[in-house]
Amino acid sequence: MGTSVVVESPRRTVLPGWSVPLIFIAGGVSQYLGAAIGVHLFGTVEPATVALLRAAAAGVALLAWRRPWHGRWTRRSIGVAAGFGVVTLGMNIAFYEAIARIPLGTAVAIEFLGPVAVATLGSRRPRDLLTVALVVAGVFLLAGVSSDARPAGGVAFALLAAALWAGYILLGKRVADAGSGLDALAVGMAAAALLLAPILVTRQCVLAPSAFADPETWLLGVGVGVLSSAVPYALDQVVLRTVGRARFALLLALLPATAAVIGAVALAQRPAVPELAGIALVMAALTLSATQRNSRPRLRASVRPPKSRE
Repeated sequence: MGTSVVVESPRRTVLPGWSVPLIFIAGGVSQYLGAAIGVHLFGTVEPATVALLRAAAAGVALLAWRRPWHGRWTRRSIGVAAGFGVVTLGMNIAFYEAIARIPLGTAVAIEFLGPVAVATLGSRRPRDLLTVALVVAGVFLLAGVSSDARPAGGVAFALLAAALWAGYILLGKRVADAGSGLDALAVGMAAAALLLAPILVTRQCVLAPSAFADPETWLLGVGVGVLSSAVPYALDQVVLRTVGRARFALLLALLPATAAVIGAVALAQRPAVPELAGIALVMAALTLSATQRNSRPRLRASVRPPKSRE
């Protein structure tokens, strides 16, 4: 899930221009290495359980970093943060269910349909319509790679993740406008993990309870949370302090390719020609969308985006 679009309004930091894309790519590599670790866990742990472990680990790490209890919280702000966290966790569950069935790069590219749809929602400008056409064509190519039931289910989960990413962006904008940013993300991830743990843990215990007795499950689960959430969110803040949101949006176009490379290296997922073409079309759409935002007034995720990050 996702790239982070829920951001602070940080003071500008001066870094060498050449270093900014490298820092951003480092965050993307960390994010998708975490996803690759998650794929290795799927042999013994349900994808939804891996998403829960990620949310719990990320929530603890972000709480330790942000210490949001020093801020002023109301019932309403806690409720909004919790809702944001539940949507974020739901997006990550759908994403992990997707990458359990289809290649990592394919899932990431399809998921970008969500933020592109939000960015162009209600627009009739020719360039906006071209952006939508490019991403839809890319998703069509990616979805048509296989007609088997398992890949088809993976595409469906990736599309669900895209829809939840759109919701993550809309909720994230409310969080960012309230000025709580990463503090709300920390509270939201922790709250979502607590709220959904009874359901997801029970499901895992019914299907394969022995997973929780394996220390590797907990070790790799923490690794997924730190690599896929805590590290990328922190690096995103460094990038945003240097280049702002407009260029950050342009950098998002690097993520589908980054995911495809990690999938090829870490998971031996070699993309076919239609997949490469689909990923390229999605990257072109993201680039066009970002350049449009640069040319007119103007959510990781946030995403991650949300880089909501997946």
